[in-house]
Amino acid sequence: MVEAVNRNTQRTFFSGVLLLTLSTVLVKLIGLFYKIPMLSYLGTEGMGYFNSAYEIYALFCVISTAGLPVALSVLISGAVARGEDTRAARIYRVTRAVFWLIGIGGTLVMWFFADAFCHVIKSDNALFCMRAIAPTVFLVCYSSALRGYFQGYQRMFPTAFSQLLESIGKLLFGLLLARYALQKGLDTPVVAAYAGVGLTLGTAVSTGYLMIAKARFHPTVAEEIQDGNEEQSARGGILGQLCRLAIPMTLGASLVSLTKLVDMTMILRRLQVIGLDEVAANEAYGSYTTLALSVFGLIPALVNSVALPLVPMLSAAIASGDRARQAQMVRISYLLTSLFAIPAALGLSAFAKPILFLLFKNESAAVETAAPLLSYLGISVFLSCMITATNSVLHAYQVVNRPILSMLAGAVVKVISAYLLIGSPTVAMAGAPVSTFLCNVTVVLLNLYFTASLCRQPSVKEVFLRPLGASVGAVGISLAAYLWASTRWGSGTLLTLSALLLTLALYLIFACLFGVFNEKDLSSIPLGKKMLSFWRKDDS
Repeated sequence: MVEAVNRNTQRTFFSGVLLLTLSTVLVKLIGLFYKIPMLSYLGTEGMGYFNSAYEIYALFCVISTAGLPVALSVLISGAVARGEDTRAARIYRVTRAVFWLIGIGGTLVMWFFADAFCHVIKSDNALFCMRAIAPTVFLVCYSSALRGYFQGYQRMFPTAFSQLLESIGKLLFGLLLARYALQKGLDTPVVAAYAGVGLTLGTAVSTGYLMIAKARFHPTVAEEIQDGNEEQSARGGILGQLCRLAIPMTLGASLVSLTKLVDMTMILRRLQVIGLDEVAANEAYGSYTTLALSVFGLIPALVNSVALPLVPMLSAAIASGDRARQAQMVRISYLLTSLFAIPAALGLSAFAKPILFLLFKNESAAVETAAPLLSYLGISVFLSCMITATNSVLHAYQVVNRPILSMLAGAVVKVISAYLLIGSPTVAMAGAPVSTFLCNVTVVLLNLYFTASLCRQPSVKEVFLRPLGASVGAVGISLAAYLWASTRWGSGTLLTLSALLLTLALYLIFACLFGVFNEKDLSSIPLGKKMLSFWRKDDS
């Protein structure tokens, strides 16, 4: 009976992970396709204003979308598991009030202090866009409370579907409104503000869906019970639990958002120090964020979801005290990250320009600006994925404060290096991806140091060097073939796609030759045993 329950729980978990992973992938792809036509409407200057406002908005939203929804889901799931349906309803009511206060406060601050924010980042023309996006802070806070509620009941569909609705809404409303403003002949900052209104409307559609889903979801009649005295006495305890769980995760996520703000502020301010005016600085920032960072962000989102199912397995091994199993899970987590992230990082650096031309073929000037920056940024793909992997290990051991220290140290490195490098005329914009690399190196090294005291570390040769060797061989041969072919027949979509497919095929061959994975590794991951049995059946 217990085994059947465990199997059902595991099945539910993996189906939820799969659903959210697919949703994340689709949201990222929609976000990329959103930026391709939006770039043609706004240009690099307008995208600079839009992205400046968006990064300020993201800093406010990180409080509502990082630790609080997770903490809410943990509290509700615990109450539901104990059969305390009334307490689950009370937890939602109390935390919903917290989300509303944060959302209203964030919206008001972003609206009334928009002038001050624009002055700090030296982008006065981002004012209209910033105010257009300000109401989204409240909408995101409310939708985060609803998503945390559903996740507490292990219902992942509302979260996944609302994310898709939000991204599709942003795409449709943003492009339609930006096109309308452009046809009216409005100035570029105003066109960017219309795109910001589209962002707000898309989020409103997603929030509306979640409200309807919540109204139709009735887990128990106990939710309707209103015991004022009991709720008053329990409110302090609920808020205390919420803070203990949410604050460490929120601080860590806030530091990540702050490093992005450092990029924006340093780029816009330091480029003007070395002689660029506000428009030129925003064009450079727009090219970097819209092209280079958009492509860069796709890969960590995809790679990080691969190792996600291993986290609860590591937690189970920690709870049982099985040290060998813990070391194996850590090794598998790092190996999966290396397997996917290292070739992606090298491939992105080597083929940065062809990939950008493939996606933004009508924006040749922006591609020329962003391609070298994406080449520098590509190496950080692996480091970004390793940050997630090592953070997950530390969270599984319930060591939640050390990732904050790592991120704080990385943020300091980011500030100093970005200030010095971007302010140098010989480095200029290249200082942004280089400072990101230095920041990520700092975080990864500190996290590896922290995890070393918790469990046995895997072999560097097996986990990192073998995938690196396979990646260097595959990317090197493919790049040489691409350059040879392009000198004879010219570059184009077909040649770029062929080079990327050749890289993938060669990497699989080299990975097998280098002995990157073995049967023990495959049997430890989801679906691994089925893959082994399938291959053995073919061999027989």
